[in-house]
Amino acid sequence: DEQIERERASQHLAGGCCALAAIYLMGKFYVANAGDSRAIIIRNGEIIPMSREFTPETERQRLQFLALLRPELLGKEFTHLEFPRRIQPKELGKKMLYRDQNMNGWAYKKIEENDLKFPLIYGEGKKARMMATIGVTRGLGDHDLKVFSSNIHIKPFLSCFPEVRVYDLTQYEHCPDDVLVLGTDGLWDVTNDKEVAAVVMEVLTSYEPNDPCRYTMVAQELVVRSRGVLKERGWRLANDKLGSGDDISVFVIPLGGPGNYT
Repeated sequence: DEQIERERASQHLAGGCCALAAIYLMGKFYVANAGDSRAIIIRNGEIIPMSREFTPETERQRLQFLALLRPELLGKEFTHLEFPRRIQPKELGKKMLYRDQNMNGWAYKKIEENDLKFPLIYGEGKKARMMATIGVTRGLGDHDLKVFSSNIHIKPFLSCFPEVRVYDLTQYEHCPDDVLVLGTDGLWDVTNDKEVAAVVMEVLTSYEPNDPCRYTMVAQELVVRSRGVLKERGWRLANDKLGSGDDISVFVIPLGGPGNYT
C-alpha cells in the first residue's frame, strides 16, 4: 500500500483494489484477505470458509470508532451514528432508533441538529456505502479518493491490513476432489457457497482424477455461470436473474493429488 502511494505520481496511477492471497508453507495454507473477495475450502463436500468480506456493514464499528476519535475526518458533513433511515428536519426533537460504535443492537435517542448530517455508513447489502462513496473498506491504493464534490478524503477509513486464516493440510486426508476456491466479488454476488460447491462437484466428477485440466474447467464453469447469457434484458443467469456485472476472477487449487484418492 505504501509502495502504491509512492509510485502513484511517477506511474500516473489512481484507484485501488482488493487483495486475496493464499500461501502454502510447510504443510499449511495461509489465506489473507483485504476486501470483498472470498475463499472457501471444499473438503469431502463440506464447505469451510477461509475469509470474510470487509464492507461498511461488516466493519461498521471500526469505522464509527475512528470517526468518533477523529471527527475532523467527517468534514462536518457526516455523522458517525447510524440510523435505520435518513432523518428529516421535521423530526428534530423526536425519538429515533440509532446505534454507535459500541452497540450491536439498537436504542432510542432524541434527534438533534447534528443527527441531520449524512450517515457515515448508509444502505444495506451490496448497496451499503461509506461516506456515500465506496462499498469496500479494506484493500490497496485509493490514496486520492475523495467524497464527491468535496475535499473529504476516504483513505483514513480504508485499511490495507488483511485478516489471515490458517488451514493445516496435515490434519486431514485429501482426495483430488478437495479444493480451495478463490474468487472476486463478481462470483459471490450471484453465486453462494453451496452453489459453488455444487458446480465444483459436478465438473470434477466428469473428469478423471489424474486429469490436470479438471480444475481449470471448474474455474471456467464458475465464471461462465456467474456471468450468464446475454439476452435482450442484459446478462442473465439460468434462473433468469441478473448475471454478475462485475469482474469475475476464480482460482481452483487442488488440495490432494491422484495418489491420495480413496
